[in-house]
Amino acid sequence: MNGKNNFWAENYTMLFDFYELTMGNGYFNSGKAHQISYFDMFFRDIPDGGGFAIAAGLQQVIDYIENLRFTEEDIDFLRSKGCFTEEFLNYLRTFRFTGDIWAVPEGTPIFPKEPILVVRAPAIEAQFVETFILLTVNHQSLIATKANRIVRAACGKPVSEFGSRRAQGTAGAILGARAAYIGGASSTACAIADQLYGVPASGTMAHSWVQMFDTEYEAFDTYCRIYPDSATLLVDTYNVLKSGIPNAIKAFKAHGIEKGGIRIDSGDIAYLSRKARKMLDEAGMPGIKIIVSNSLDEYIIRDLMQQDAKIDAFGVGERMITSKSTPVFGGVYKLVAVEDSEGKVIPKIKISENAGKITTPHFKKVYRIFEKDTGKANADLICLASETPDFTKPLTIFDPVYTWKRKTYENYEAKELLLPIFKDGKRVYDSPTTAEIRNYCAGEVAKLWDEVKRFENPHTYYVDLSENLWQIKQDLLGGKR
Repeated sequence: MNGKNNFWAENYTMLFDFYELTMGNGYFNSGKAHQISYFDMFFRDIPDGGGFAIAAGLQQVIDYIENLRFTEEDIDFLRSKGCFTEEFLNYLRTFRFTGDIWAVPEGTPIFPKEPILVVRAPAIEAQFVETFILLTVNHQSLIATKANRIVRAACGKPVSEFGSRRAQGTAGAILGARAAYIGGASSTACAIADQLYGVPASGTMAHSWVQMFDTEYEAFDTYCRIYPDSATLLVDTYNVLKSGIPNAIKAFKAHGIEKGGIRIDSGDIAYLSRKARKMLDEAGMPGIKIIVSNSLDEYIIRDLMQQDAKIDAFGVGERMITSKSTPVFGGVYKLVAVEDSEGKVIPKIKISENAGKITTPHFKKVYRIFEKDTGKANADLICLASETPDFTKPLTIFDPVYTWKRKTYENYEAKELLLPIFKDGKRVYDSPTTAEIRNYCAGEVAKLWDEVKRFENPHTYYVDLSENLWQIKQDLLGGKR
């Protein structure tokens, strides 16, 4: 399946924070229901102190928007709360999203403070979609980002997502598997993620299979007989070196299997993998691969690679599916502008004692700046949506942290990142398949400099504001003191 039609395309209209409803009722009864408003979704900090994140979850936002509608049961429930007017409840009977949405494609590397999804819609509509947009983009971007780190640590060796049983709920398991695949995982243990999204599902046996038989050899022999073309044997139920690998070799030979695998799920994996490789090679079985699992993450995998572990593939569970080291993505959804009665865009800003929480106002677009000679992404430029920058001239970008630092680009090209997804409530975007998103993600990550991809102390990728947008922000800051 391509992931476009599945049971996740359900009506989650009532999946609100309750204040979306109280504000909606307030907008309706104060004459602001139809005021056109602009909201940005962006995030402030990169998980795990990394150099970039990966955008994911857009397809589920699309499904949600297309299915937004209140049922009579929903309206009866809201009436029972005793805080909504009948006029507002009647309005909800015919509610549909009629606005516009722009977003970066799934699989795109993204950076703090830049819009990754923009909503332009009447105030009630723009407010109602906040919770679902945040929950699905935050969750899937988090898992895609973690998966990408783990996959990069594996240096080209396949990484399978094994985390369903440790995920936070069904959506955490299924959509987490989808996000992990987008981030670069080669497969999943979650069968329904294959059925719904085409994420290749794989798996062989658990320790219970081995324990179910009178002997370890009988368990391996039976499995090889049933699955002679895809046998991967779990060799650590009893003793990896004394019984597991010898019995696996015996079973493989008994069935003439030259291409299969063993999996090690405990112990000193680096040491055991080296010993296993030696035993397999001495038995004339170079085609038998070694797969390892057991609470792996990018740091453990990196260490195993540095220790010359003889590993062909990795299975990663809880630390990927929950992004255990940084379990919250932290994306936010903020009002940045409204339109007056004549259609003029009026910028809005949120000011905070915490400088990191001050928003960038106005209706915006984002350009990614690529170096022509190398094809590498060098910086992002956030502009007013109404601006048309002259990219034939040298472009100076300021460092987002050390604002006195700047870079000037001459031989470059610019690509607009935010694509139209909905126009006047109608979808105008043709969603790619999950496999296509995964391939796109790999290509876009390859365009980042290695310095940005470091796990520790990565280079800070430049994200700057155009001069016009910067001045508007400074004027609003000055005017609000």
